[in-house]
Amino acid sequence: MKMQNKAVLHGIKTSKGDYEGRPFDSTTFHLSVDIAASQSGESIGVVTRPFKFGDSTEFQKWAHLKNAWPLGGVMCDCEFDVVAGADNSVKLTLLGIKPSATGKGA
Repeated sequence: MKMQNKAVLHGIKTSKGDYEGRPFDSTTFHLSVDIAASQSGESIGVVTRPFKFGDSTEFQKWAHLKNAWPLGGVMCDCEFDVVAGADNSVKLTLLGIKPSATGKGA
């Protein structure tokens, strides 16, 4: 099931190269997630979860923010694919991401 949601983007990392003759090219978006439902124990502060989405060209769409990244991150509109697991878990796959219309940090 597809779902639209807002999330705070805290960082982006791109990886491109060749490892043992096998090329790789990906971008990882680090988004805030609700950890209360999925973790045991206690936690304080912001925790991010990595979501792979696209290749290094996705990173280039955000590169203009490299020297002006807001301390609190960037509020984004995200599209996720939500799949229920056999053990009552939920698997989220990032299908799309763009800065929210406000264009301001979180």
